[in-house]
Amino acid sequence: MNRTERTAVVGAGAMGTGLAVQFALCGLDVTLIDHRQSNLDAARETIADVVEFLDERGIADAPTGTDDTPSDAVLDRTGFTLDLADGVAGTDLVLETVSEDLAIKREVFERAARATTDAVLATNTSSLQVTDVAEGAPGHGDRVVGCHWWYPPYLLCPVEVVAGEETSTETLRRTQAFVERVDRDPVVVRRDVPGFVWNRIQFAVLRECVHIVEAGVASVEDVNRAVRDGYARRTAVVGPFETVDIAGLELFETIAEGLYPHLCDDDEPGELFADHVDRGRGGVEDGAGFLEYDEPAEAVTRRRDERLATLRRVLDAEE
Repeated sequence: MNRTERTAVVGAGAMGTGLAVQFALCGLDVTLIDHRQSNLDAARETIADVVEFLDERGIADAPTGTDDTPSDAVLDRTGFTLDLADGVAGTDLVLETVSEDLAIKREVFERAARATTDAVLATNTSSLQVTDVAEGAPGHGDRVVGCHWWYPPYLLCPVEVVAGEETSTETLRRTQAFVERVDRDPVVVRRDVPGFVWNRIQFAVLRECVHIVEAGVASVEDVNRAVRDGYARRTAVVGPFETVDIAGLELFETIAEGLYPHLCDDDEPGELFADHVDRGRGGVEDGAGFLEYDEPAEAVTRRRDERLATLRRVLDAEE
């Protein structure tokens, strides 16, 4: 049985940096690879900040028997390089988290396949199909698998493990074992469909939310609160199928019969997206998107992470 001990993460952005933190916290050696030195320098600082954040909330611990801080321990296990071939050589698993561009991902896998012998080649794509990405590594499709993490990876547990058309059973097994090895919960996606599981659900909810606003049913603020403070809080403790079981299938079947014909089935994003972007309201970095923000983007995301950390501590305490 192959046990993953050495990993490489290609792409030192927010997700790649977060993955390096999680892997190193779980005792794995990880090499973070990028094409810009400035990205690697920034990643080193971000890793220290993230681990300090987790440590302050009782989520990150230094290895026993050492005087290292959690931050020092994580950085000791993390390498940084601009050389992809050198960075992936000798690893058990390569996980790319570069931009969502098929050509770029194929190039990464073509180079990674040449530089490794039997390493799992995993893609963190959230919208592209694994089979399409695998075409970048002809002859190595059996080693290519989807391994889609949700951000931030050091706070959210589910990880989608997706089989492409050529992915071998052994690669799937190794990937599932790896996800469990780094204290995460594999969600097996049996068919390589666009969006996998999480994004199909997320965008179905988002499409209906935008439709409700555009139809004048409720405001952005009220829809946001209804989901955040109601639906999302409940689904944090019971999933959709559990919810139906608790209320009763006959009740939900009756409601569905009357409601489904009225739900949004648009094939294109709502006009609200284009309108907001045209007005320079692209999100927290612009100080406005669907909502207004009077604080830096870093403060907004930090508040989100604070809430996720609190929720994790509560739920972990109940297990």
